[in-house]
Amino acid sequence: MPDVTPPSNPNDAGKPAMRRSSWAEAAAAADATKPSRAPSAAAAPVSPSSSATTAPAGPAAAPIAAVPSAASSSGEVAAEAAVPPPAAPAETPSFRRSRPTMADTIAEAPMPDFISSPGLFVKEQKPRPVGGFRGALYNLTGGAWNLGPGPKQRQEDELARRISRQLQGSYNTAILSLKGGIGKTSTTVGVGLTLAEYRGDAPCAIDANPDSGDLVERALGEGIYQQSTPRTISDLLENIDSIDSLTSLSRYMHHAGRLHLIAGEQDPEVSDSLTAEEYRRIRRLISSYYSVVLTDCGTGVTHNAMSGILQSADNLVIAAGYAVSGAKRARSTLHWLAGHGYEDLARNAIVVITDKDEVSSRVDKDAIEEHLAGICRELIAVPHDRGVADGDLVTLDVLKPETRRAYKEIAAAIVDGYR
Repeated sequence: MPDVTPPSNPNDAGKPAMRRSSWAEAAAAADATKPSRAPSAAAAPVSPSSSATTAPAGPAAAPIAAVPSAASSSGEVAAEAAVPPPAAPAETPSFRRSRPTMADTIAEAPMPDFISSPGLFVKEQKPRPVGGFRGALYNLTGGAWNLGPGPKQRQEDELARRISRQLQGSYNTAILSLKGGIGKTSTTVGVGLTLAEYRGDAPCAIDANPDSGDLVERALGEGIYQQSTPRTISDLLENIDSIDSLTSLSRYMHHAGRLHLIAGEQDPEVSDSLTAEEYRRIRRLISSYYSVVLTDCGTGVTHNAMSGILQSADNLVIAAGYAVSGAKRARSTLHWLAGHGYEDLARNAIVVITDKDEVSSRVDKDAIEEHLAGICRELIAVPHDRGVADGDLVTLDVLKPETRRAYKEIAAAIVDGYR
């Protein structure tokens, strides 16, 4: 038999009593045994004069608005006692913790920076070893065992990185000496071919030797040069005002692979006629199309074009030999430059000692190198090599590995000096 709740207000006598359901009884019992986190509206005290209808107790029961009582004998309506504002319902006991959705997980995950870290999801691959035990093991296992490059290969890769550095603008390196036959032109060709091999942009080499220079013959070979149209620096000067593109400029140039060359004048009567201003005009034209320029200056530092060459040079290569006279001339060249307003060029010069004649063991090479190393930025020795000493065609394929490495070191030092 369900329980019948008697009316709590005498004025409600005669009204049908509200029955409490068995579900309400169970809910009320549960609420009585658990502490409530928020005050329940059903627990608020009710004034005896109030005639508010009692709402069934329960976890989700909402308070019922009070009903105004009957009018008093004086005709005035008795004001109903104020009912407190409803409080937040008590939290329903949760028997199962809710799990985050997939959308929440994706939203809370940190967003990787794909711009600064494009290889975030790609494992870094070791460079492939070339030659030696590491290269042989890599080839035998089909790349399954990759020990990476050895110390020697890492040094070679670092030289290649320095040589191939991207440049902003055009730079000129002058290669000079006070004595002929000590490797000045062969150094120009060897370094020029090395720059062409590793750089993305083709370099240019200018033969400014007033004594019938043979730069192009050493780069192309005597026979090929004679078979081609022997355009020279004098032809370029005669038509320089009409040259407005690399295509028109190339008509006055020769090409040894990716190395572009301007031949020197071969006629003895006009070979020494190049002036400083004429060289500056050529340099301004070349700078519009080439970022790296090498200038073979010839012997000495006092010929007509030399002031224009030095004024437009960004760094210098001083050619020297292991003979005592060659070392003294290199030192004299640096002193002359420092005393004539080119202190920065002398201080940042690269001295290249080429062992052309395979000097005897009586010459103290270490003493000569130590003597010159203290007055320049870097000193690099080129070992004796028949491919250089013969005075004929210079090609990288026939040079010794030590000679090629020396040219790579010179090329890297030259590009390092471009600031």
